[in-house]
Amino acid sequence: MHHVSTAFVEVAPGIHLWTEQRGADDAPPLLLIMGAQASGLGWPDGLVDRLAAHHRVIRYDQRDSGRSPWAFDQHPYRVTDLAEDAVKVLDGLGIERAHLVGMSLGGMLTQIVLADHPDRVLSATLFSTCAMSTAPLVHPDGTTTPADELPGIDPRVLEEWAKPVEDHGLEAELDRRVRHWELLSGGQIPFDADYFRGFERGIIEHTGHYGTTDAVSRADDSGMLRTEALAATEVPTLVVAAPAEPVFPPPHPAHMAHVINGARLVEIPGMGHTLPPQVHGPLAEAILAHTLGVSVG
Repeated sequence: MHHVSTAFVEVAPGIHLWTEQRGADDAPPLLLIMGAQASGLGWPDGLVDRLAAHHRVIRYDQRDSGRSPWAFDQHPYRVTDLAEDAVKVLDGLGIERAHLVGMSLGGMLTQIVLADHPDRVLSATLFSTCAMSTAPLVHPDGTTTPADELPGIDPRVLEEWAKPVEDHGLEAELDRRVRHWELLSGGQIPFDADYFRGFERGIIEHTGHYGTTDAVSRADDSGMLRTEALAATEVPTLVVAAPAEPVFPPPHPAHMAHVINGARLVEIPGMGHTLPPQVHGPLAEAILAHTLGVSVG
C-alpha cells in the first residue's frame, strides 16, 4: 500500500478542490487529469497504484464532481479555467513541474496546460481525446483529412447522452452509469458490469451522493485551440491510441500524434473510452516507459 494523503487546494476564491497524493513524496510528480465532471476516483486504483510505484501520483476532483464544490450556477467558469485549475493544484501542493496524464476532456486540458505553461510540464500523455489544433491529419501517402472532418462520436453514445437523467434511486442510477460505461467501452474487451458497478459505487460513496450535473456542457468552451503552440511544443508527448474508442475514434490518435510536435503513438489493444482492469497493466507500462524515459533537466 502506498503512502496516501489528501488535501483541499484553492483554485479560485472560495473554490477548494479535493486532491489525493499517492506514492513516495520524493518521486517525480504525476498529475492525472480526468474528463468532464469526473471525480479523481475516475482514475482506478489499479492504475494509480501501478503509477505510484514510480511517481508521486496526484488525482483530484474537478469542479462539480466528487468532494469539490458543485457550484457552477453560483461560480460559472470557462472550460479553459479548468486547465488553469490543474496548474493551481500543482501550485497548492508545492509542485514545480509534473508529468501530466489526461483522458477525455482531461486530455484537452492537458494540451492547453502544455501549450500555456510548458515550464510546469515534464511530459504529457493523452488518450481518449482529440487534438486542440486546426491543423489537418496528413496520411502516409500525403493525402490530408481536415481536422473538422475527422469522425465524430458514435451515435449510440450521443443517443445515451441526450436522455434526461432522472432520479429513480441509487440502484437505478448505478444501472444507468453501468449502461453508459458499456457503450463507452467499445465492445472489444469483454465488459464486466460488476466491476463498473463497484467502481461507480465507490465514486458515489466518496462524493456523498449520486447526483449528476451538466455544468461543463454549459460552460463557455471558446478559446481552447492551441494549434501553433502544439506544433512547436518541446514537451515530450505520448499519445495512446484506443482502437475501440467510440467518442474520439481512430484516426483521432494519429491526428494528435501528427499535429503535436515530436509526439509518439502507442496502441493499447482493445481499449475504448473506459479503464477496465484489463488495460491497467498495459496502460501503466506505456505511461511509465514514457515518463521514466524523459530526462529531467
